Amino acid sequence: MFKNLSYKAQRRIIIIAFSIIPVALLITFAYLPVFNMFKYSFTNWNGYSKAYDNVGFENYKTIFTDSKYFTVFKVALYYFGATFVQMGLALYFATILSFKTWFKNFFKGVLFFPFLLNGVAIGFIFLFFFRGDGTLDTILQFIGLGDFTQGWLLNPKIINISLSGASVWRYMGFNFIIFLGAISSIGKDIYEAADIDGANRWHQFVHIIIPSIQKILQLNLILAISGAISAFDIPYIMTNGSNGSNTFVIQTVTTAFKYNKLGLASAMAVVLLIIVVLVTVLQKALIKEEK
Repeated sequence: MFKNLSYKAQRRIIIIAFSIIPVALLITFAYLPVFNMFKYSFTNWNGYSKAYDNVGFENYKTIFTDSKYFTVFKVALYYFGATFVQMGLALYFATILSFKTWFKNFFKGVLFFPFLLNGVAIGFIFLFFFRGDGTLDTILQFIGLGDFTQGWLLNPKIINISLSGASVWRYMGFNFIIFLGAISSIGKDIYEAADIDGANRWHQFVHIIIPSIQKILQLNLILAISGAISAFDIPYIMTNGSNGSNTFVIQTVTTAFKYNKLGLASAMAVVLLIIVVLVTVLQKALIKEEK
């Protein structure tokens, strides 16, 4: 059948034949839903009715002017702040365990293990940890700080600090393993030369490790911004967004499936998509600048 065709034509037919199904699946399950999401974001569709009206930019205006929806951006600031603690701890442990240390492989496993756990399991673990007379209250009473015990998930002033602390515990292992890989790629001869020059561990950290992993630091920072705005599983399982712990994604899911405002929820999803795209562009620009 293809005998009379040139090699270039046969190659083109084979490429098209192998690509047509994956491309069709990609368009059907990725690009078409995104296109519909943009379309519904300008409507008042309730999710099941065949009829809906075009409301223009009214949904986007609601997101940035109604305190019920805009407050979720303030909640994201708690998670964003927590990521600096998370990155600091991860960098500290990665630096310590990159040198000769007792039981270093054991500690690597311990630090990375929480990231392997399911989000639902972590939610239940910290529900017992933060509940009244739970693990945290018991520890505080044991060390004589019983006056500081309180409703860690009931007080709106500290609930987001408690939840972001749980996120730090879970995701620190991910940052740790990335930092450890970056630090391990630094040549041993550089450390040996630093030792000969009399540099101690602090000098090696400041003048060798930090400059060598700048790109990884930037990458983790960008991922932190993206993760802060899309926090979902832990606050949803532990509080269901109550007591002022509503995150952007929880508010989007609630708006869509509890209040049947698919048009408004689509607009929120578009805003989240735009933020993630902007963060990705920023990441590319920063890394390109370093080149």
